[in-house]
Amino acid sequence: MTGSSVKSFPIPSVQRLPVYLRFLKEQRQRGEIVVSCTRIAEEFGQLSVQVRKDLAITGISGRPKVGYRVIELIDAIEEFLGWNVKTDAYLVGAGSLGSAILGYDGFVEHGLNIVAAFDSSPHKVGQIIHHCPVHAVKSMLEMGKARQAPVEIGIVTVPAGVAQEIANQLVDLGVRAIWNYTPTRLDLPDEIVCEDVKLSASFAVLSSRLKKRSVFPDEEV
Repeated sequence: MTGSSVKSFPIPSVQRLPVYLRFLKEQRQRGEIVVSCTRIAEEFGQLSVQVRKDLAITGISGRPKVGYRVIELIDAIEEFLGWNVKTDAYLVGAGSLGSAILGYDGFVEHGLNIVAAFDSSPHKVGQIIHHCPVHAVKSMLEMGKARQAPVEIGIVTVPAGVAQEIANQLVDLGVRAIWNYTPTRLDLPDEIVCEDVKLSASFAVLSSRLKKRSVFPDEEV
């Protein structure tokens, strides 16, 4: 998307777009041609005005009393999210979490292409995990700079103590974004896009809601 940044838009709206996209693809498979905000809102228990605002950030406009053409709306969301093009990535840290990420087939549908994984363990180096080769971390910079096209994204799933060091190496080889699965707050240049995945924070929300439900079973949590 030219001339705009995802950061310029409400993050909750951006986060809802993949949910809408999955629903729209289901509608396309069923042969549906058009869809309304009301229909989408009913599916997810939201207000239609909120759905309309969410979709508006993609730049698409629906037709009054008709809605959106399903195919056009799918294209608009995928273009806005950058999922209509292939983006190469390196994953550093081929442990349990890293291996699980390598095994998630959904990333391919979203245009994320993990071309190589890296690890410091001799037991991991040389393995093929979910069709992805694992190389030594010390070879990452050389491999990255030898590529004709730079890797765009670095996925960091290493222990917290080495996260900053790995992030620095990824920046040195030219990545433009880092997907950080560690609890470390990374110090990065302003031009690097960083998204922190806070698993413990997400679990804290889940566990606190579960506790509240056990104490107040009739309240909505």
